[in-house]
Amino acid sequence: MRVDAVIPVYRPDNKFTQLIQALLRQSHRPGKIILMHTREDGEEPLKISSFNAGSSAETPSPAQSETLIEVHELKKSEFDHGGTRNRGVSCSDAERVLLMTDDAVPADEFLVERMLRGFEEENDENRRVAVCYARQVASPDASPGERFSREYNYPKQDRLKSKEDIKTLGIKAFFCSNVCAMYDRKIFDELGGFPDSTPFNEDMIYARRALDAGFFIRYKADAEVIHSHCFTNIEQFKRNMTLAGSQKAHPEIFGDVSSESEGIKYVKTAYGYFKGLGKGYLIVPFAVTCGFRFAGYRLGKIMY
Repeated sequence: MRVDAVIPVYRPDNKFTQLIQALLRQSHRPGKIILMHTREDGEEPLKISSFNAGSSAETPSPAQSETLIEVHELKKSEFDHGGTRNRGVSCSDAERVLLMTDDAVPADEFLVERMLRGFEEENDENRRVAVCYARQVASPDASPGERFSREYNYPKQDRLKSKEDIKTLGIKAFFCSNVCAMYDRKIFDELGGFPDSTPFNEDMIYARRALDAGFFIRYKADAEVIHSHCFTNIEQFKRNMTLAGSQKAHPEIFGDVSSESEGIKYVKTAYGYFKGLGKGYLIVPFAVTCGFRFAGYRLGKIMY
């Protein structure tokens, strides 16, 4: 089955280079890697001469047909989280489309292969998987708080989620991340893709619509990417303002679930995590960061 990758790119660094090289080493290589490059005024177009898509240190398998790398240049004013990804997906005619961010690095050469299995493992045609998302593992230099965040949101066990899970899981039922997620293209088109002109949460908005339409979401724990952040408290504040704004703009998606209750559970679980490490004192700076996040979220609910 053919898979294409779509990756929005902005100010790429060494992680982006590692990402492309890792995709070209996959046991099931993408047929095409579509790069949606957002650049500032005066910035040079993205150069891909350093990536030799047709070469490999190993003998390619039949599934490893030569990968085409395709670059589309965007002005910063043209970028948005939903519309830019929709545009990238429209450049593909593959049956599965892998969405990634430019700072997520596959942990091994089996990422694509394992994510494909997330669709194949469900034999019942009445339980069609619309999207399968990968496990995110913190980088070795990540802070304890960031490592906890990845372990909390991306556990070691697979999970298949349906509309019925909203009753018990709340917002976590349609948690999904375009840091690394693979989509069934037929269902994607049927549901109309991502919402255009959205600053955040395009993945969760799509996932909720998929559940409401009777499709399923699979979390694939053995498909891993290395991905973590090092945001300051002010950056966390601003991000959560934007998150709140996107949620408020879509009451049909987020109106019947509570993010606040999930946040309380998050902090309580963090204390147990740090205590288990023998570093219970870390809950203090962690709680301060959570305070900035909550304040940004509440302000975003008011302002937007």
